[in-house]
Amino acid sequence: MATRPLETRTLQELASNAAARYTAANPLSQASFERATEYLPGADTRTVNHYAPFPVTIVRGEGARLHDLDGHVYLDFLNDYTAGLYGHSDPTIQAAVVEAAGKGFTLGGPTPNQQEFAELICGRYPSVERVRFTNSGTEANLMAISLARAATGRDGVLVFDGGYHGGPLNFSEPDRRLNVPFPWVVGDYNDAESARSLIEGRAGELACVLVEPMLGGGGCIPGTRVFLSALRDATQRAGVLLIFDEVQTSRLAPGGLQEALDVHADLTSLGKYLGGGASFGAFGGRADLMDRFDPRREDHLSHHGTHNNNALTMAAGLAGLRDVFTPDAVRRLTRRGDALRAALNGVAAGRDAPVQVTGRGSIMMVHFQRTPIRRRADLAATPQAARDLFHLEMLLAGFWVARRGFVTVSLAHDDDDCDALVEEFDAFLAETRRRHRRALA
Repeated sequence: MATRPLETRTLQELASNAAARYTAANPLSQASFERATEYLPGADTRTVNHYAPFPVTIVRGEGARLHDLDGHVYLDFLNDYTAGLYGHSDPTIQAAVVEAAGKGFTLGGPTPNQQEFAELICGRYPSVERVRFTNSGTEANLMAISLARAATGRDGVLVFDGGYHGGPLNFSEPDRRLNVPFPWVVGDYNDAESARSLIEGRAGELACVLVEPMLGGGGCIPGTRVFLSALRDATQRAGVLLIFDEVQTSRLAPGGLQEALDVHADLTSLGKYLGGGASFGAFGGRADLMDRFDPRREDHLSHHGTHNNNALTMAAGLAGLRDVFTPDAVRRLTRRGDALRAALNGVAAGRDAPVQVTGRGSIMMVHFQRTPIRRRADLAATPQAARDLFHLEMLLAGFWVARRGFVTVSLAHDDDDCDALVEEFDAFLAETRRRHRRALA
């Protein structure tokens, strides 16, 4: 049900009250923020970290918890937007990083860890026959697109409204002035027939289709199997390459979400958690495509990057994927995330609140609306004031979540942590309605 003007004003009043309490509780973080603005635009180098009235300054993390400058402790249910899958102090990864650091930081050549990590990734993700490393998921997507353009001799790229593939590849926000100036074609997510028509009609200009199997920054909206299968079928018929951005979703099944859906891409981009907490990205796929980077070929494509195989990332990523995030661990984490999302939706239904939690496995997002969500445009029914109120109240209660309602589960969480989040979510809905019965009606 759409929020009426009176309800919007009420939510804004409640959010303003929460902001005042938040400011009073965080004087040291406020001072730190104000000082940092003298040197950093907005006091940070990552826009997503900002929220009003100011973000708290984090000084330490351990397990599933964060500590801020004012001495508050938070249960971390954001986990650096999926990059912190292992929590903040996994002993296996810590030991691997210490050992690697003892052997030198910047070695400038191939290493055994790089070889083993690549072999492990190719064995884990069925559609990745060859892989190359980068420093971020953004770089991975840029390289995958560039490879597709070189391989096909065409320039166009079909993406979808709500997709987020990196800072200069952002289709989850209206302002797209900083995007790379490729010839973009923007389709509607989860609209199989429209996408099929776009691919068939523009086959002569499209090099590739780039898509998240589940929108992450665009609202944790799972792609339907019908939609993703339509992309696979249409691209194969048109000679267009299909790229799955699994920077986030590769954690949702042992072989990534494409394995769970049984829809496989020509190229796949990876990133975030696979670096074990260090900077990481990778792209891989069909051998005939990736082998174009083999410098033994006279016509090879060049792919550079000083820190592509940096020693710390190779050590942390390998130890994490090999020894910690095993296929069984993937399945357990996915079940825990599914159970948490079901519990949160159960609380909302029990209180007849206009709230739904979308997502899959250990990645989810809270939306304050009843209307169904299948694409980014559907999110307009959630008032921003509801998101702000929820975010600030959760921080004040000691739960670290994103301003937009993004929530993830890490390997450091246990059942008690998830139960605590559900209990606080229930208390938030109850208290909001108590303070004004029509605020979330």
